[in-house]
Amino acid sequence: MFSRSLKMAALCAGVTMMSVAVTTPVSAQTFPTQPIKVLIGFGPGSAADILARLVGKQMEAGLGQPIVVENRPGNSSMIAAETVTRAPADGYTLFMATIANTLNPAETKSNFNLGRDLAPIALLGIVPNVLVAHPSVPANNLQELIALAKSKPESLTFGSSGYATASYMAAELFNTNAGTKIVMVPYQGGSNQALSDLLSGRITLMFNVAATLAPHVEAGKLKAFAVAQSKRASIMPEVPTLTEAGMPGYDAGIWIGLLAPAGTPSPIIEKLSGAANDALNTEAVRTALKRQGTDPLGGTPKEFADFIRADIEKWVAVLASSSSGK
Repeated sequence: MFSRSLKMAALCAGVTMMSVAVTTPVSAQTFPTQPIKVLIGFGPGSAADILARLVGKQMEAGLGQPIVVENRPGNSSMIAAETVTRAPADGYTLFMATIANTLNPAETKSNFNLGRDLAPIALLGIVPNVLVAHPSVPANNLQELIALAKSKPESLTFGSSGYATASYMAAELFNTNAGTKIVMVPYQGGSNQALSDLLSGRITLMFNVAATLAPHVEAGKLKAFAVAQSKRASIMPEVPTLTEAGMPGYDAGIWIGLLAPAGTPSPIIEKLSGAANDALNTEAVRTALKRQGTDPLGGTPKEFADFIRADIEKWVAVLASSSSGK
């Protein structure tokens, strides 16, 4: 009797294991069977929102299900991020992350870690930052600007959107790499107020997004020194990168990428990644993004995971250097 019970238990266990082995792949193969929701931590019309809607629309065709974009702004998009970490790991709730999700935890020393608490799917695009100056600055290239900053310490000023924002961190990274002491001027009113003061000459330098700066550069109201990323900006192709201008390895573009809850099965991640990359490769999406000033990227989940890890390490180091210099 005892032996028969053991045999029955073993048989049931075997059936259960076979069921798991069979249903898991089938679940991934049939995914998705319902609409997919993408949470964004910024409002409608933001770069992340525009990218999500453009790419999501194209992903629908490949996945056969609607992509529903939901805006949940707040706390530098961390509210949306943490909401997705608590969602079921089934691929039906995704998060559109940005550089803010590595900067914010680095600044606040939060336990949140983007690459650990969420599963990277694909790095979708980058909004190029550009280093610009008021025309009164007596420098015509990066080397002349650095020489000027070193010859007159603290005579130049960087405008930013506030402490630990993308523009602030880009400027701090510049100071660190160049060995300069250009003074930071944070604006509680954000980048628009800083840009207004730059145009009037109240401050001398600023990192800001290429799409915003391009009309002012073309009109001669500002001069552009370099693009703060590894590739030139499609909206300002004549402006060299900081690496090309003489600062190797500098990268402070405002990136945007898609992630899922940690623990989402790899086949589902791969399927979502494939759909996202296919969407980015369509002419309609690439043209629309470039018109908005966003350069499409793409890549594998592993490449995105490596990117996030390096980004976190970089900004933690820059913040530590910034704090020690205060």
